Amino acid sequence: MKKKYLLPLLFFPLLIHSQDILWEKSYGGKHADYLFDAQPTADYGFILAGSSLSDKSGNKTDNNHGDLDYWIWKMDEKGELDWQKSIGGSGFDLLQSIKNTTDGGFILAGTSSSSKDFQKKDSCRGVTDFWVVKLNAKGEEQWQRTIGGSSQDELVCAFQTKDGGYMLGGSSSSSPAEEKNALHAVPLDAKPDLCAKSEKSRGNMDYWIVKLDKSGVVEWQKTYGGEYADLLRSMEQTQDNGYIIGGYSNSTRSGDKTEPNKGIGDYWVIKIDNAGIIEWQKTYGSNGDDQLYAIHQTQDNGYILGGNSNSTQPLTTLGGNVGNGTDYWVLKLDEKGEVLWSKTYDFGKVDILTSLVENKDHTYLIGGYAQSENKQPREGLVGKATNLINKDREGINDYIALKIDEKGEETWKKTVGSGGEDILRKLIETRDGGYLMAGTSNSNASKDKNGNIGGNDFWVVKLKDKTKLEKVKTSVEAIPNPAQAFTNIIIGYDFEDGTATVVDIAGRILQRFPVKERTVPIDLSQYPEGIYVVNIKTNVQSDGVKIIKKGKN
Repeated sequence: MKKKYLLPLLFFPLLIHSQDILWEKSYGGKHADYLFDAQPTADYGFILAGSSLSDKSGNKTDNNHGDLDYWIWKMDEKGELDWQKSIGGSGFDLLQSIKNTTDGGFILAGTSSSSKDFQKKDSCRGVTDFWVVKLNAKGEEQWQRTIGGSSQDELVCAFQTKDGGYMLGGSSSSSPAEEKNALHAVPLDAKPDLCAKSEKSRGNMDYWIVKLDKSGVVEWQKTYGGEYADLLRSMEQTQDNGYIIGGYSNSTRSGDKTEPNKGIGDYWVIKIDNAGIIEWQKTYGSNGDDQLYAIHQTQDNGYILGGNSNSTQPLTTLGGNVGNGTDYWVLKLDEKGEVLWSKTYDFGKVDILTSLVENKDHTYLIGGYAQSENKQPREGLVGKATNLINKDREGINDYIALKIDEKGEETWKKTVGSGGEDILRKLIETRDGGYLMAGTSNSNASKDKNGNIGGNDFWVVKLKDKTKLEKVKTSVEAIPNPAQAFTNIIIGYDFEDGTATVVDIAGRILQRFPVKERTVPIDLSQYPEGIYVVNIKTNVQSDGVKIIKKGKN
């Protein structure tokens, strides 16, 4: 039973309406397009990632190759197109994750059943494989890898590591490919297939991670699991150069799992070192189904976990009680995985948390979606603020944004929706101090939405936080700075055309080329360590920025 508080009704609208919708936009073709991830970019814009069934139609510029293709949409801060790209083979290609890389490019991670055709350069090894693609800042492919075993492998995340390589995280039911018979035995002098699964499956599905070098070559891989289903959902590199892994498990104490399950399914967290050796692991949950979707190492070296629960018994001794349905469940841990606080947040009949981000001020931005159930406060009483999103539609999902402080107490929330199914996948704070809600919607024009293009579209909503002053953009800046090989010059204003000039400290001109985009990649790899200046001259104004070129760590 959730506690009730006597609060003046006049305060409630202030909590709900502290954010304004600046704009909302739909992207897609005439069939179906599904968004799974979004990231802010240094030029104050955004990049969206998902998969598409649509041919060239609507505002999609490429035809579909197979069942689903990777689809990436790069846009400016106003939601206008910079560029888009469709990548796929003849089969099923589901893009789950996109992350920025230090050279201004992007690493794409997803699952593929495609053969070697169209943009797919290697055939699928089993039912489905990990498929990772590296793009540069302009969206041009630099390399790709297909990695898998004999059965089902599902990649959900990839990110650049501190050594310049990449870590892939997902789930697998595969074991190493077996020799068919003696006539087809592998020759003794054959080189090992680094992109093949090297460890046997522990159960139904296991956590599976793969470490790549900066060129995408496999360095090592590890499998973790029990006898049943273990589904990796989120992974990060930690400050000690190890990794924190989180997901869902219904395995008993078996295989690599050292604690019994507590209910139907639990949060399962593993901390490993930089070689993949387990340092500690913990299971969190109660009698129901507890689904972890996000894990993050916080600035205090602890961790925050986000997901949802339908357990009917207390989730921890430090708090966390679910009402009638499924609620968000957020756990704050110390650096050894001990629980510091536990909170649940109730918005509707079924609440699904999909996104969790730590802000610089130690607050947390939580995104997800909620199914309505006509919650209304009783006369004379106002329920806890997280229960007060009033809806008039049964069985319809809306975007939900929630901001909490470092103790888990609510700061503000916002519900955005249409008359259809709105599935929020990512909520991020943007460089200008606003917020971006990104997901998938199948609705026509209604409520907060102006219209749709196909059966399902990417749907993006930009919010302005009225409690914040809008950040002033720098005319010209370099990100990253210092830089090792690449940096990106970010021009903070609109212009028609211009010129970039790179000079050394003695004033010698090293590069000169025209620019038309607000993000200008600069390759410094051929130059020695030192200080360089990039001068930008446009039809609007002229500026310069100093860049420090450093050596490899």
